[in-house]
Amino acid sequence: MKFRAISLFFTTCLIGIFSLTFTPPAWALTQIKLSDLSYHECPAEMAEGTVTSGSSMEATCFLITGKAENSTNKPVVNADIFGRIYDADDNPVMQNRTRLGSIEEVPPGVSDFQIRISVAANQPTPLKLKQFKATGFTGLVRR
Repeated sequence: MKFRAISLFFTTCLIGIFSLTFTPPAWALTQIKLSDLSYHECPAEMAEGTVTSGSSMEATCFLITGKAENSTNKPVVNADIFGRIYDADDNPVMQNRTRLGSIEEVPPGVSDFQIRISVAANQPTPLKLKQFKATGFTGLVRR
C-alpha cells in the first residue's frame, strides 16, 4: 500500500514536470495603441480595381496611416485594426463593419502603419476616423 502511494506520487510529479516542459506557451491577445491617424487618396496605381466585383457603384481608394505602439518586448503578429469611419455627413462609411484591416507585424516600440480602404464615391469627405484600436498576438497563430 505504501509503495503504491509513493509510486503514484512520483508518477504525478513526472507527468507535471513533463507537461510543463513540453507544453507550448499560451499566447495572449496584445493591445496595440494607434495614434496620429490620417488618410489620403491612394496613388493611381494602387487605386486601380477598387470597385468590388459585381458592384455597379464607383469607389474611391484611401490609405489610412498612423503610428502603432507595441508596449511589449516581443513583435506582435496579425494585428487586426478596428475602428469606425464616418463621412462628412456623419454617415458610416463601412456599414456594420468595424474590422478594417490588419498589420502583419508590429515590432516593439512605435512604428508606422497603413491600410487601404474603399469608400463609395458618393460619400462626401472629409472622413472622420473614430475609435481606432488594434489587437494581435505575440506568437504565430496557426489556422
